[in-house]
Amino acid sequence: MHMRVIAGTIAAFAVSTMVVATEQHGPHFDVPKQDSAKAEELAKQLAALSARVDRNEAKLLAECAYATVARLRQEYRMFGTPIFNNFLVYHGWKKRGYCYQWTEDLLLALDTLKLKTLELHWGESYAGTWRENNCVVVTAKGQAFDHGMILDSWRHFGHLRWNLVPSDEDRYYENPKYAQMVRTRAASKASAVNRGVAFQTRVAPRWKTGD
Repeated sequence: MHMRVIAGTIAAFAVSTMVVATEQHGPHFDVPKQDSAKAEELAKQLAALSARVDRNEAKLLAECAYATVARLRQEYRMFGTPIFNNFLVYHGWKKRGYCYQWTEDLLLALDTLKLKTLELHWGESYAGTWRENNCVVVTAKGQAFDHGMILDSWRHFGHLRWNLVPSDEDRYYENPKYAQMVRTRAASKASAVNRGVAFQTRVAPRWKTGD
């Protein structure tokens, strides 16, 4: 009986240690081996946005971004150029792959991290034209959009590229209303699934077809 008590105590301690470790280190993301060094550098650059940025949070965001883009690259079945992929989506031969869809899926994935020292924004350039592109912009909490880091995949054949907003070849502006719409729609879908309600949504917002 005494040995059972000891064994039970040891088991309980092991479980509690695992729980604490999980809470301390957060979720784990499978970053492709070829992207591991890039993810580390992105984490450093995100941490450098402000002294207020938590380095562990920056690392978590970088790893989540690279892992998410790698997953989406498989799901979207990227082939050829970005414009050619748009052609395939437009004609219904592929379900997703427009730049705003890359951005929506990446934004929602990063939202699950519940960031405290970093903030996520919706960026867009040439809005409403055939040259429109969308991206996620990461800033330190409370930092101006123009000081943030662009996370973009569509322009780079489904591979994550990042750079500061001022250094980009295109001028990006924040669109907080669209970001809120994406988040609200995702929350509504989750709520509908939980309630077992069937619903339909448009494949593309009318004003997001110029990627």
